[in-house]
Amino acid sequence: MSIHTYLQDNMNSFLKLLEEAVNMDSPSRDKVLADRMAGWFAVQFQRLTGGAAELIPNPTYGDQVKCTLGSGDRQVLVIGHYDTVWLKGEAGKRPFAIREGKAYGPGVYDMKAGVLQAIYAMRALVQQDRLPKDKKIVLLLSSDEEIGSPTSRALVEEEASRSVACFVLEPPTEPIGALKTWRKGSAHFTLQVHGVSAHAGVDHQKGISAIEEMARQIQYLHALTDYELGTTVNVGLVQGGIGSNVVADFAEAQIDVRVVSMGEAGRIEQVIRGLQPFLAGTSVHVTGGIRRPPMERTEETGALFELAKTISFHELGFALEESGTGGVSDGNFAAACGVPTLDGLGSKGAFAHSPDEYIELGEIPVRAALLARLMEEV
Repeated sequence: MSIHTYLQDNMNSFLKLLEEAVNMDSPSRDKVLADRMAGWFAVQFQRLTGGAAELIPNPTYGDQVKCTLGSGDRQVLVIGHYDTVWLKGEAGKRPFAIREGKAYGPGVYDMKAGVLQAIYAMRALVQQDRLPKDKKIVLLLSSDEEIGSPTSRALVEEEASRSVACFVLEPPTEPIGALKTWRKGSAHFTLQVHGVSAHAGVDHQKGISAIEEMARQIQYLHALTDYELGTTVNVGLVQGGIGSNVVADFAEAQIDVRVVSMGEAGRIEQVIRGLQPFLAGTSVHVTGGIRRPPMERTEETGALFELAKTISFHELGFALEESGTGGVSDGNFAAACGVPTLDGLGSKGAFAHSPDEYIELGEIPVRAALLARLMEEV
């Protein structure tokens, strides 16, 4: 029996567990609910694969989950997250539902179905005695990916540095289901501008507007966007001043930057950190920097994709494509450690972070089989 057929035959049990998972809220910042979700995934992994599951204590957010199958020297890393953007009570408002070949519910697409696909892919390898003896597969589930992985980043990097390959359970690119061989890196900066306050009617000439200075800075920052280089700069939040009749002495802006390479990341960071005021009498202060390094496409990652493409075409009957994105994931951290990283191996669907999010049920055995074969062959 092929792995694909095995997974098709196990869809009923998969969907039962998916319903349980989706109907459990797991917000990033609610430790009680997150810990419950972490424990649930650990139990299911142990029950379904016979492997070991460790809950790594986290005093701030939910505990991290490290699942291990096999004991060989070659480690393959599979990374995902169990936290969602949805707050407590969302699952009660719109519980798991199946309609017209699609499954709906909070976090079903991003990424509870993807995590279960990975567990069932590993179960298939065990049940069919296809787990290579020289290999150890580590499934690492973080609790805070949706808020930037502040407590899980170090663990991802630690496990990635030990691995020969990394597979990421984020969804494939919509709508074609392409795997991601590169992601832009992201940076965040805060720009603060100080001016001189004055009464706008009585002493306007004595004031130096921090808002005017900020306006000029924003124009300069947006002009740094270069689509040919793949660099974008966006000032997305601005605040300042205390009233229309007061020349503002303070303004602040939040800046998002996306880049495709570490070289470009260093260049643009230097430019933004070197901002100088346009108006005499004002001052500017910049804080922040790179949050997630770029996931750059390497020859090794390209070879991983070619393996996935071959498996998909010859064994699963579809033509797999590759793509990249300006969005980020924990795959950025893994790739920056030098491990070949293939992203987008989660569930096919659409509308992440939206009440309309869904997955395509017919794609689950196919995507899980692709992951299982990659874990077997890499």
